[in-house]
Amino acid sequence: MKLSIVILNYNVRYFLELCLKSVQAAISDIDAEIIVVDNNSEDGSCNMVKELFPDINLIENEVNLGFSIGNNIGVSQAEGEYVCILNPDTVVAEDTFSKLLKFSEDKEKLGIVGCKLINGAGSFLPESKRNVPYVEAAFKKMFGNSKDYYANHLEENEVGKVDVLVGAFMFLKRDIYKAIGGFDEDYFMYGEDIDLSYRVFKAGYNNYYYGASSVIHFKGESTLKDKYYARRFYGAMQIFYKKHFKKNILLDMFVWFGIRLAYMFRKTAVNQPKRISQYIFIADAINEKLKTVLSKNIILKENLYTVKKQAEVIFDANSYSYKDIIRMIDDHKDQTNTFKILPKNSNFVLGSDNAISRGEVIIFE
Repeated sequence: MKLSIVILNYNVRYFLELCLKSVQAAISDIDAEIIVVDNNSEDGSCNMVKELFPDINLIENEVNLGFSIGNNIGVSQAEGEYVCILNPDTVVAEDTFSKLLKFSEDKEKLGIVGCKLINGAGSFLPESKRNVPYVEAAFKKMFGNSKDYYANHLEENEVGKVDVLVGAFMFLKRDIYKAIGGFDEDYFMYGEDIDLSYRVFKAGYNNYYYGASSVIHFKGESTLKDKYYARRFYGAMQIFYKKHFKKNILLDMFVWFGIRLAYMFRKTAVNQPKRISQYIFIADAINEKLKTVLSKNIILKENLYTVKKQAEVIFDANSYSYKDIIRMIDDHKDQTNTFKILPKNSNFVLGSDNAISRGEVIIFE
């Protein structure tokens, strides 16, 4: 088998369905498998997988074991030459995996490969490519200077070597994952992707950022930044620094200040009412059932070139490929417009307007 996609899920049933449908389309011509590890979700995720995706290998954990253990369990059952660690709140293009497999064929000492990630509003996510977060760089980032933290030597659409990739999408050979020891299970959530990237890098492998392929990551949906976020994040960074660098006063100051500043200045994740001028449906035909649950009339269009400000754009995956949908969102991002996707053969649309508030799902019968 060529590829195993491991998806760790926790209470994002509708985002998982969209993710799985995009992944299935992306592996239609690849000898591949999908493994879903569920961390004791209570939202019907497992029943949905059993009903709609009976051929997928579903692993049901009885408790929430966290990101590292959950993914390690999934990879332990993988059979592919390559594995892809993938968040459930992502959407991949039909050619994402075929591009990465071709890219990886002739690379010596191949480590981890990551894609260009954009959020649900089309904005580039700079954590797609990062440097090793040495204490000084991390401290500067805390105060708004991220020059040394992100891998700015590459533009967002370029391809090249970087140090650190993000755990929402990590593509690598399964043998490398096993040889490195997988994710460090001292981390429950956050920091484990930095740690794995750094260990692969230190072992002499080359990590790559592949900006020629875009993936949507509805950032914040499965890792909502609630009041516990700062403590989790900086606690994880403390594990990383103590593990890889000598203990020093600057480290202790960074963790201490980080937790307190994050509490003081963190953005509150609140879904405030938004003004929608009109609904735009990018499709071959109007969906009459969807039309009945929207607050305004829905206008059928084939593209986004004449869309008004403050419009909610809904893409129909029954009419357009996921690759085309990702491209349109990437090319037409506008701070005043919002986007949703109707997955193929589904009765809901979903999207996320920014990186800090919980995504929105609209269900219709």
